[in-house]
Amino acid sequence: MLELVYMANSSSSFRILLYVLPYVLVLGSISLLPTKGSSWAMTSPSSSNTNVDTVKAPPSASERRDMPLKSGSDMVVGHGDKKEAISYGAVLNFSTSPPLAEQASQVQQFTESDDDASRGNSSSPSINESPSLPLSPKRPRVQTNLDKLEIGLQRARAAIRAAAAANGSRVQDPDYIPSGPVYLNAKAFHRSYLEMEKRFKIFVYKEGDPPLFHDGPCYNLYTTEGIFINKLQIDKHFQTQDPENAHVFFLPYSVARMVSYVWKKGTYFTAIGNIVKDYVELITRKHQYFNRSLGTDHFMLSCHDWGPITSFYAPHLAENSIRALCNANTSEEFNPVKDVSVPEINLKINKLDTLIGGPSPSKRSILAFFAGGNHGPVRPLVFKHWENKDPDIRVHNHLRKRVSYQNLMRSSKFCLCPSGYEVASPRITESLYNGCVPVLISKSYVPPFSDVLKWKSFAVIISLEDIPNLKKILMGIPDRKYIKMQKRVVQVARHFQINTPPKRFDVFHMILHSIWLRRLNIRVNERDKLL
Repeated sequence: MLELVYMANSSSSFRILLYVLPYVLVLGSISLLPTKGSSWAMTSPSSSNTNVDTVKAPPSASERRDMPLKSGSDMVVGHGDKKEAISYGAVLNFSTSPPLAEQASQVQQFTESDDDASRGNSSSPSINESPSLPLSPKRPRVQTNLDKLEIGLQRARAAIRAAAAANGSRVQDPDYIPSGPVYLNAKAFHRSYLEMEKRFKIFVYKEGDPPLFHDGPCYNLYTTEGIFINKLQIDKHFQTQDPENAHVFFLPYSVARMVSYVWKKGTYFTAIGNIVKDYVELITRKHQYFNRSLGTDHFMLSCHDWGPITSFYAPHLAENSIRALCNANTSEEFNPVKDVSVPEINLKINKLDTLIGGPSPSKRSILAFFAGGNHGPVRPLVFKHWENKDPDIRVHNHLRKRVSYQNLMRSSKFCLCPSGYEVASPRITESLYNGCVPVLISKSYVPPFSDVLKWKSFAVIISLEDIPNLKKILMGIPDRKYIKMQKRVVQVARHFQINTPPKRFDVFHMILHSIWLRRLNIRVNERDKLL
């Protein structure tokens, strides 16, 4: 009887065990699986230490947007930040921490980790020398055209950084190889220029009709505005017809044309500001690109005095977009972090070859020369202290008939370039054209292409307080130093020349290069996508 009871109990226990065992096995397997957000490790049974490889999730789109791009000591790298100033030294002078390298290395590490994951590579310890499993399932990756553009820009940054640090031979160039102290970093500039030629693409919006849009004056004080707008319209190298392939987007309106055709004398510039506002709103309604970046990869160009102030009528245009301006006045919210200073050129004839050149320093008998209207906050001081005061410093309000302005420049060692109503002056380019060392007298002015050129190597820059000491300052420059400065003026003049068609390293391409540098300093991400 006891034997039967024992057999019955054994049979029952066996059946219970058969029911329970699968649940135990399932629960045990689940406990070994990684949970969301946890770290997962494989440990070798022969080791008493536990090695854990943590797999970090990639940053979200919003986190990447807020990441600062590391830079040199005076370069800002997020978008919309106006608290720090920028110079070319901040972009391509790598004497301090590299401004472009860290971001490029971050991207390289990020893309390499993706490649390793796709190949199943892992640094986790293995069991019995067998290949380890990937630490996490392969993350799906969506790469858009914008992602590809940003990766290309990151490679360009790395190439510029490497060129700046290299001590070897220069890259050969059939046209021109930048060199000498006129540049903040000649090698970095050359590599940046080559990268621009290789990669840079601009989309010009088609909306708007001439003459207010897609056109501009090619003569008088607004020559730069008209030349750039018209030449970019027909450019085949940098312009792209596909906005998906564009690094930047050009708003092709001309403030100078609006003043000529819309503005009524004696009225305010509100009408022009409203046209700019309506145009940007039209662009945002018809296209996705301005809203995608809040305008950070869009740019406008104006040489009219009202160009800067009318940009404030359009939301985000003045705050975020790249503004290429002749009136580069920091006291009027010109932001050198993102804005571009372009030269003011007063072209009156079509043949530039007659405007370029001049005698050697030994044949220049006049110490300093200026002729122009007595207006603005700076010029009255120049006239007060130097008009008809000294034969060595010739300051004229109006020249007598048959007296050549150009010949006086070519007979002068130094050409005074004081600001007028606005900070920009065409005399800067005129001085360079004629081989005359420019003397910049202004306040709050960012000289053209300061992101590339070392102005103090070929120009004299004095403050308003030093105007009474002008002769003493100029006479104090040794002849040997002046001769070097004059030779550098001749060298740098090529960057301010207008050519038809444009030539490499001329003013058209230098403006493009400054815009290219500003684009290198921002990241544009689609907000709902991962890089």
